[in-house]
Amino acid sequence: MIRATISAAALTLSLAGAAHAQTAPAQPAPPATTGAQTGTTATVTTPVGTPQTGAQANTNATAPVMVGGAPMLPTATIVANASKASNLSTLVKAVQAADLAATLSGPGPFTVFAPTNEAFGRLAPGTLDTLLKPEQKASLTKVLTYHVVAGKLDAAALKSQIEAGGGTATLTTVEGQPIKATLENGALVLTDVGGGKSYVTQYDVQQSNGVVHVVNGVLAPKLG
Repeated sequence: MIRATISAAALTLSLAGAAHAQTAPAQPAPPATTGAQTGTTATVTTPVGTPQTGAQANTNATAPVMVGGAPMLPTATIVANASKASNLSTLVKAVQAADLAATLSGPGPFTVFAPTNEAFGRLAPGTLDTLLKPEQKASLTKVLTYHVVAGKLDAAALKSQIEAGGGTATLTTVEGQPIKATLENGALVLTDVGGGKSYVTQYDVQQSNGVVHVVNGVLAPKLG
């Protein structure tokens, strides 16, 4: 029990350190239109990140959005699309290790804040390897589900909720702990329970069972 507690605390610190190191990428603001909130338990939300250009968003696009060099088909599931994106291979590996692939291939809908390989690479040395160990499956599941919100929230819906909350919104994650969402110089930003920030670098990637927003950091829930 003591060993497990120490391990959880160490993982929390490792995750938090990487989250605090994030800086905002230079990206344009999300759409100003108001989106609908569907099936979510969130009250007011502040998204995790800085969105990309309109050409990279999947809103009213005639061609599939490209993520990691691969087309993201709005008729495919979150897992099917992520499996094709070269910059999300670490996330897919983690989802498989946590046995969450079937869940995220289900009907949902889900809003997923998807950390890139680079985001996972900024974790403290050894943190990812530790999380991927079978005995750390519970901690890995908490980290991954902390990046998932029930319901489909596009950038416009998130922005609308932030404005409704006076500049700050709170997303209730599937993991249970909240994420604070704000706008920072027009960028969508997510702040975890430890104060670490992640920025959306690509938003509104539509899926058959929800929507994905690509983020540049790993959000850290409290573990243990």
